[in-house]
Amino acid sequence: MKAAAPAAGTPAAGRGAVLLSTGTPPLPGAAPHHAVDHERPETARDRVNRRWNEILQETRVAQTGVQILFGFLLSVAFSPLFRDLAMADRVIYVITVVLGASATASLIAPVSLHRFLSGQRMKDEMVGIAHKLMMCGMVLLALTIGCTLLLILHVVVSGLLAELLVAGVMLWFALCWYVLPLWLRRRSARRLARRSVRS
Repeated sequence: MKAAAPAAGTPAAGRGAVLLSTGTPPLPGAAPHHAVDHERPETARDRVNRRWNEILQETRVAQTGVQILFGFLLSVAFSPLFRDLAMADRVIYVITVVLGASATASLIAPVSLHRFLSGQRMKDEMVGIAHKLMMCGMVLLALTIGCTLLLILHVVVSGLLAELLVAGVMLWFALCWYVLPLWLRRRSARRLARRSVRS
């Protein structure tokens, strides 16, 4: 005569379910296999919402920096030392202000996109355009910082040293902002390609 199976709600039944599903008995104190909360796969809508929220967070960080820098640049023209600047430095200042204004426009544009296109079911297009505007704004912001640094160092340091220092800083910007992310992205793509070949 066969032994009666444990009731569905008893601990023995839970251990049996785990043993049947995994092939190994559960560790003492471990949660049953059916209680493990598996991560829900990301849908296309979840992905576009996540990307949009990430862009907005990144925009807030970049906007703060470019607005502070642009405010500083606007105040320079009203300082007493501005009259003593050489013509070359005045040209650099004008270029810097134009770059700063352009960077501000590019980095704030995603907010305007969201305000005008919210509720129009265009979030996919908004994410793509906002991504391009952010990349353009970051380039303009880096150039604005470089020109600002050149303008300041021309006043503080004489000779070719100012240009060399600015070139070194801009090289560091390029490495941190562009070369490193692209290198990490390419390394990740190669790693995924190797895994797909092995499988």
